[in-house]
Amino acid sequence: MNKPMQSSLPKTGLAGLAENWRRDLASGFLVFLLALPLCLGISLASGFPPAAGIISAMVGGLLVSRINGSHLTINGPAAGLIVVLYSAVQALGEGDAMAGYRYTLGAIVIASVLQVLLGVYRAGQLSSFFPTSVVHGMLAAIGLIIIAKQSHVLLGINLEFGSILSTIAQIPHSMLYPTHAVAFIGLSGLAILIVWPLLRHPTLKKIPAPLVVLITGMGLGQFFGLQHEHIHAFFLDKAYLANHAHLIQPQFLVDIPDQFTSIFYFPDFSKAMTVEFWEAVIGICLIGSLETLLVASAVDKLDPYNRTSDLDRDLAAVGMGNVVAGLLGGVPMIAEIVRSSANIESGARTGWANFFHGLIFLGFFLLFPHVIHSIPLATLAALLVYTGYRLTSPKTFQHVLSVGVEQLFLFVITIVGVLATDLLIGVALGIAAKLAIQFMRGVWLDNMFRIYFKIDRPDRQTIVVKLLGSALFSNFLPLRKALTELEGGKTLVFDFSNGYLIDHTVMEFIDDFSRDYEAQGGKCQQIGHALEKFSDHKLAARLMTADDRLK
Repeated sequence: MNKPMQSSLPKTGLAGLAENWRRDLASGFLVFLLALPLCLGISLASGFPPAAGIISAMVGGLLVSRINGSHLTINGPAAGLIVVLYSAVQALGEGDAMAGYRYTLGAIVIASVLQVLLGVYRAGQLSSFFPTSVVHGMLAAIGLIIIAKQSHVLLGINLEFGSILSTIAQIPHSMLYPTHAVAFIGLSGLAILIVWPLLRHPTLKKIPAPLVVLITGMGLGQFFGLQHEHIHAFFLDKAYLANHAHLIQPQFLVDIPDQFTSIFYFPDFSKAMTVEFWEAVIGICLIGSLETLLVASAVDKLDPYNRTSDLDRDLAAVGMGNVVAGLLGGVPMIAEIVRSSANIESGARTGWANFFHGLIFLGFFLLFPHVIHSIPLATLAALLVYTGYRLTSPKTFQHVLSVGVEQLFLFVITIVGVLATDLLIGVALGIAAKLAIQFMRGVWLDNMFRIYFKIDRPDRQTIVVKLLGSALFSNFLPLRKALTELEGGKTLVFDFSNGYLIDHTVMEFIDDFSRDYEAQGGKCQQIGHALEKFSDHKLAARLMTADDRLK
């Protein structure tokens, strides 16, 4: 793709609306079609009322799009927060789902205030402190948990979820004794999601697969009469039916109020002094902030105009949106990668596409709430099971292994830690394992959290960044900050000849930074010989020629 010239950048603000409203409106509508079932499903899987996801999408579009620091991201509920939200509802509610929901709203508001402060005090770069393999492991564990829990919903089984291991253990039983009509709807949706990307017809490929799943599910729901309570005979064998007739009830459909004002609930802060409350606050703030920053950076790479997001401003804006969403009863939002990618592919040019996406959500709910009520829960479960699979697919394991065996070890230990304990402890275990590996490789303690480098300018066109000692995920934030402050259009030389250990997270950052720097007209090169690389991957961790003495 030829990159547009700087002079052809879309206008911003009201001028951008006047210039690009047709493209942005069309894109916002297409993203709405993709986002509607996902917002509902994520909200339900989190233990929230389904309308909570719609509140988040509306706030994300109408408010966050006007104050954020990105250009093409779409803000709304995301699968990555399901686990921490559901755990919070269960722990805080102690069996009372509605009370747990309102306590969790309180945790969302506090976590969101912290997000705003992180953005205001320019802490967006702290996302780099988390090793890449640990982040992938966290997301893969979240994917496994989503699959385990939503598989029962897909099969029409109302299960009281306990530990994740017990939930997984009960999947065979649910597969043997499903509610057949509901399972048929769910499995049909899952089959469409698997097959649709394989289609080659150009017109069909333009139709979002979740929209096809949604329409199919609603049609099958009407066919099987899910809107009426009755005994459904899926098989004709009377001997089988004597023991396996299933009660079909409207409970298998999305339950949403007809009145707009009835969707709002307000937070309860009365458990603010409990450990469980602050575990929820930290989890929501950590995962929400990390995902928002990662997605905003990823979307910048997809932007055909090569615009760069202000990550700190974006984090503060999402935090502000989450404060409002939490006060109204909504799910916390992030910058969401699937919807943002679809936004770009649909031809969006400015943040007004995100605004229109939120505006259409508002209009649709005001005019057609009965349509939302006709969506089967199994259809939403199919979308979430597929989303979970994408987070933890074999390709993810293969990619991590290609970077190095140590990365796979960190990836797996994070997954096991999350499944065996909880999300925060699992991530902490992954980070601790990474630090232990670096220590065993000879990194000195005073270099573990402190980086040594210097920047020279031998001539007017050349900048040399000379590394002294080790560059690690745990110490490279000062280097990252220094690089982002360098002037563009120069020849930038990364001199690793006096380096010791450079880990994968740093190599990945340098590769991304070099690509962006060259896109702005500069040149980048690296010098220094690696004595050992820990895999054949071009960004694998490596030991350089120098020892770990500070030069």
